[in-house]
Amino acid sequence: MCRLAEVSRAGYYRRWRQLAPRREQAELRNEIQNLALNDRPCRHYGYRRITAELRRRGWCVNHKRVLRLMRTDNLLCLRRKGFVVATTDSNHRFRIYPNLARKLEPTGINQLWVSDITYVRLAESFVFLAIILDAYSRRVVGWAMETHLQAILALKALEMALSTREVIPGTLVHHSDRGVQYACGDYIARLEAHEILPSMSRVACPYDNAMAESFIKTLKTEQVEGQAYRDLDHARDEIGSFIEQVYNRQRLHSALGYRPPVEFEDTDPAPLPGLRQAGALNTNCP
Repeated sequence: MCRLAEVSRAGYYRRWRQLAPRREQAELRNEIQNLALNDRPCRHYGYRRITAELRRRGWCVNHKRVLRLMRTDNLLCLRRKGFVVATTDSNHRFRIYPNLARKLEPTGINQLWVSDITYVRLAESFVFLAIILDAYSRRVVGWAMETHLQAILALKALEMALSTREVIPGTLVHHSDRGVQYACGDYIARLEAHEILPSMSRVACPYDNAMAESFIKTLKTEQVEGQAYRDLDHARDEIGSFIEQVYNRQRLHSALGYRPPVEFEDTDPAPLPGLRQAGALNTNCP
């Protein structure tokens, strides 16, 4: 090519070093902007997840370079802490179960479920969302939304999880906080009917239920904040769509090697049902 064009090889490469990197830089910045501004699952991604998504799309790029470009284009996410509504009432007469999940490392799905309840602001009131998350794949397997905090809210989320997952008796731990919705007789009876082991967090230790807390933070940041839900049905439709279509099927999770939960479950070899413990279960822990 150089002979046909009557140019030297050194001249060709000097010209290439001047033009090609600039062109590639412009294309990369355009791709980052499209992801950060126009792609719904990526709108709230930080530079690490943007880097992972770029690599999934065939780009060979370093996270430091992505950080620099996102900072230059003012695309880094800024988060603020919002108003918090109390959803946990642990002052009740029901039994508090030992923390079985503290030292438990699931090796497959349906070995450890974590659950929690949060609030969602409507135009003039609040509604409440109960979720159940599979700790192995981070997939939301059950959820329910109501205008109250009664036990039926958590029970509906549990019923959804049981209807969509095949649970082998005696192999699943269900972890929650000490709220009355999870400690009441109806909820415990439903767990015992399927031979699911109840587990509850220690007092004032949010790290025991960190996976559920992390999902709620993601939900609030990427879906709820900035939205104006008209009523319960509107909020249920929008949040349900986010959970089923975006969070479970599209959003990249760093703990899963930057894969969505459904993809992780489909590609990860499923081990035999059972539980692996990082340490002996301490049934006397608070």
